[in-house]
Amino acid sequence: MRAVLLTIGLLFLCLPVQAEGPARHGMSMFGALKYPAGFSHFDYVNPNAPKGGLVRMEARGTFDTLNGFTIKGNSAAGLGLIYDSLMTSSRDEAFAEYGLLVESATAADDLSAVTFNLRPEARWHDGQPITADDVAFSLEILKTKGAPFYRFYYANVARAEVLSPHKIKFVFKGRKNRELPLIMGQLTILPRHYWRDRKFEATTLEAPLGSGPYRITKVDPGRSITYERVEDYWGRDLGVNKGRYNFATMRFEYYRDATVALEAFKANAFDFRQENTAKVWATQYKFPAIAKGKVIKETLANNSPTGMQSFAFNTRRAKFQDRAVRRALALTFDFEWANKNLFFGQYTRTNSYFSNSELASSGLPGPAELKLLQPLKGQIPAEVFTESFKPPKTDGSGKSRRQLRQAKKLLQSAGWSVREGRLMKDGRAMELEFLLVNQGFTRIVAPIQRAMERLGVKVDIRVVDTSQYINRLRAFDFDVIVGGWGQSLSPGNEQRDFWGSAAAGRSGSRNYIGIKDPAIDKLIDHIIFAGSRAELVAASRALDRVLLWNHFVIPNWHINSYRIAYWNRFSRPRVKPKYALGFSDTWWIDPAKEKALKATPRGQN
Repeated sequence: MRAVLLTIGLLFLCLPVQAEGPARHGMSMFGALKYPAGFSHFDYVNPNAPKGGLVRMEARGTFDTLNGFTIKGNSAAGLGLIYDSLMTSSRDEAFAEYGLLVESATAADDLSAVTFNLRPEARWHDGQPITADDVAFSLEILKTKGAPFYRFYYANVARAEVLSPHKIKFVFKGRKNRELPLIMGQLTILPRHYWRDRKFEATTLEAPLGSGPYRITKVDPGRSITYERVEDYWGRDLGVNKGRYNFATMRFEYYRDATVALEAFKANAFDFRQENTAKVWATQYKFPAIAKGKVIKETLANNSPTGMQSFAFNTRRAKFQDRAVRRALALTFDFEWANKNLFFGQYTRTNSYFSNSELASSGLPGPAELKLLQPLKGQIPAEVFTESFKPPKTDGSGKSRRQLRQAKKLLQSAGWSVREGRLMKDGRAMELEFLLVNQGFTRIVAPIQRAMERLGVKVDIRVVDTSQYINRLRAFDFDVIVGGWGQSLSPGNEQRDFWGSAAAGRSGSRNYIGIKDPAIDKLIDHIIFAGSRAELVAASRALDRVLLWNHFVIPNWHINSYRIAYWNRFSRPRVKPKYALGFSDTWWIDPAKEKALKATPRGQN
């Protein structure tokens, strides 16, 4: 027995020791942290902001579940308010996180693991402590019973090791990935004891147990949901929370129609509105309450990447699998005419999947990009190396004959020809449907429809309700949609869900296009496993070029500002968060403004 024990001991001595860095109050992907240990509050909050009052917010469509972690049902707005994550991001740094449920984190020097030390004072709303066991449970339940996205997002997490009631370690597999420790910091923690006797994958209208700054207090299914601030919230005095979550009550009111929602806002039925339609912003915000100063209309700078909004082709459909066909159809969108006549000149044409950031490609690829692109020569479009991508540009007259002639030649090169007014190939006619959930997009798609029909394409525009739209997206049952992919300043694992081959056939993924391309998979890996900020930027630009020249989408437009309107009952910090609007968690109801506004009876605004 002694000999066996000695042998086992020697074996353990021979195992490699996993070196760990120091325990830190925060983590950053590539640089130093802005805020030191023990900081009192973020710079973009007012630590002395008054607490209280009701804020009424708009939500669109409907909801039928309070579980936002599964693929079933339409989840209610604001559910993130009831949960805490291990760490929380600052809104004035590119990619940095600070301890929320945890007081410190330690990453292995080789990035093979990360260890979190939980705060002993952290509590669920029922008073029970939050433990490392809850953390391990959260990862396991999300990967096994949550939406398919989670299995993909946490695919490189080999296991969770509970080291003590307040200490947990995540061990990673695969190549060195600087983002993984921060990804685990973003993990939303769920209570094991609450879900023990409940079916996690089912829809539910029972208010779940959380640990965050708010709890659900009232649910009117499909119509509204109300949250109240937890007065004894365990984390209210932490530096990451000081000055935040100032509203006593937050209520989301649901509207199925955008026009009805705007009229409700004018009637003081809710308090805050972010406008996303240029025509409405230009023409519908001239009502008396604005003239009297009771409603404030303004634009605030948006320094965040605006990503890619587009008309996205479903390449799972045979008619869209030829790049020449996609390029031809993209020529039917006359952005210059639309911007002048529909958007009141408010927008910029999007020419990057990472627009409004340093990650966007421009000009020809430089040496760092070519290092990644050259090995893929022959697998990616040749134009990547020889041309700077620019969306087609017209004179704005609405008479895009030159573009349509070019489109016709591209279609002919792909084997399509017009017979009796119909675009045909191998006896099949080209037909497509724009699937929309926003009625406002019909006026934008209609000119595209007319242009495509001049090429012989039969085009239908179909507007469906939110539930049907979500179900068809999850099943990839569409031809063309308005697809949107938001980006951060530090892209990473989510790119696999956007463009990765493994996500193309996974129901509920955001690879709406259906991309299955080994070259793109390799470029995604270069992003995920970048060893420095410079490498990350180069990899993002390289991926951007390849996506653009594949013509998977018809790029739309973007604006680098927030267009907002709100009833004049709020005040906000002097400093705006650089990478967020900050309304719901940094503004507050100003008692003096509230009193003045209440002096005017509703209906007399």
